[in-house]
Amino acid sequence: MGRRKGGIGIAFVTGVMLVGASACGGGKSDKASGDDAKASGKPSASASPSPTKPAGPPMLLETITPQTGTTVGVAMPISVIFTNPVAAKARATVEKHMKVSASQPVAGAWHWMGDKRADWRPKTYWPSGTKVKIDADINGVSNGNGRFGVHNYTHTFNIGDDVRADVSVTGHTMKVTRNGKAVRTLSINAGSAEYPTWNGTMAVIDKQEKVHMTSCSVGISCEKGSPNYYDLTLPWDVHLTQSGTYVHYSTGDPNPGSGSARGSHGCVHLSMSDAKWFYGQVKQGDPVTITGSPRAKAPADNGYADFNLGWDQWLAGSASGEGTTATL
Repeated sequence: MGRRKGGIGIAFVTGVMLVGASACGGGKSDKASGDDAKASGKPSASASPSPTKPAGPPMLLETITPQTGTTVGVAMPISVIFTNPVAAKARATVEKHMKVSASQPVAGAWHWMGDKRADWRPKTYWPSGTKVKIDADINGVSNGNGRFGVHNYTHTFNIGDDVRADVSVTGHTMKVTRNGKAVRTLSINAGSAEYPTWNGTMAVIDKQEKVHMTSCSVGISCEKGSPNYYDLTLPWDVHLTQSGTYVHYSTGDPNPGSGSARGSHGCVHLSMSDAKWFYGQVKQGDPVTITGSPRAKAPADNGYADFNLGWDQWLAGSASGEGTTATL
């Protein structure tokens, strides 16, 4: 299913949660754009600015995720988005001024998703119960393009229970575990052959009780008579990619499983009761891993699919390499 919404403003002092996105976008493109419409929202930031006289035009942060004070899942990266491009020559210095601390040592690294977004990810999932702090001490730091930081930013957050969902497209099942113990196995339907679901691991971006989804917004069909046309408001929506992948209930597929095998436009369908239950189990940053689809893995920057890159691939996008968190 699909939906598009207007852009979000820059957030500094108050945070704005990522809300609203295209849903169940077309399955023919392996990029975050194209047949899939990108989400409108971006991860949000809160900040405690320390005003100072800038050395030049300001280098500001548009967003920092997770929001300070939140509890997130074990696959959640720290994601920092800059308002202006950061030159390759300046990235090592910028990374060193974005210090990650934790209540227990965790190996990880920064990785640049283009020239405006940098994510810090642990080498493996975060241990549950870890307290984490990001100090973006960029006051006076150059972005290599004539801009200089004028604020320092600090976020603290916690890693909650290790909740994971493993989806088998061919088996029509979703297995949910909590802290290593099986909780439930749910019946699902995933994308059709024409609109396959992304493979790979996607950390939950956010969730909403209702989302308005239209086929036109994701380039599937704008003609009401088309068999692929839809304009629906659907409940219990867990958001996985910015291109529009959700786990949710669909009125067009009320009893998903191997018996019905209808296939979606890229989303993962659950029954009404299962969708409501799953919605209550997951939080931002919990990993949902999908296997068995003919589609490629979701690109790492399509939401928070950071763990779709192997560690060597991750380090290839880092200016300062692997490091261990400071002690919190």
